Amino acid sequence: MFLPFYDSNPKQRISLQVVTVGLIVVNILFFLVFQGAVIDYPDYRLALIPVTLFAEQARPVDLILVPEEITVLSYMFLHGSWLHLAGNMLFLWVFGDNVEDAMGHVKFLIFFILCGIAGGLAYAVMTPDPASPLVGASGATSGVVAAYLMLHPRVKVWVLATLLIKFPLPLPAWIVLGAYVIWNVVMVLVGNSNSSTAWWAHLGGLVAGAALTPLFKHRDVKLFDRDLDASRQAALSD
Repeated sequence: MFLPFYDSNPKQRISLQVVTVGLIVVNILFFLVFQGAVIDYPDYRLALIPVTLFAEQARPVDLILVPEEITVLSYMFLHGSWLHLAGNMLFLWVFGDNVEDAMGHVKFLIFFILCGIAGGLAYAVMTPDPASPLVGASGATSGVVAAYLMLHPRVKVWVLATLLIKFPLPLPAWIVLGAYVIWNVVMVLVGNSNSSTAWWAHLGGLVAGAALTPLFKHRDVKLFDRDLDASRQAALSD
């Protein structure tokens, strides 16, 4: 897999991606406040637990902090470790600014939350282990990935590729993010029960992002880089 770390895609409508930055800050603050120095044990009081969400079991008293329905939102601001947090925030930082640019601040925030909720519900319905808690912004950031892929597939993204050693490599977004989509679909189909990754949450976020992007983008924004003029395309491809 590729690890994206930079794209040379300038914003066209906003000067600062305030929602993207704000979401990153909130996720970091949630991690510090609710987990502190404990890096591998998330606070399950805010986690989404399918069997308690659907009232099949009662949530243990010591894991109750908010109403059960709120956990479809709160779960996406918790993470299992610093590495889990860093991975999701890196994807949000690299791709979130251009999606926010295409949608506007308010609609991007709503889009992010809806993708996260969709990812959580997909996990809750489809997971083979409904007693397993879900935390992380992966569903929401997967929605951002789907949006970026639909908006800017031809833009070059710098990634760290692994071939004995890690090295930087510029690739079109459709290759990088297409590989991400395919990998998640394969993992859902394979059904790796030993994995701690919530693949169904990723897939739910991807589907929601793809469905919502045409509805949330500004009317003058074209999908699939159809409004990319020749000079800007050359600059973005360098």
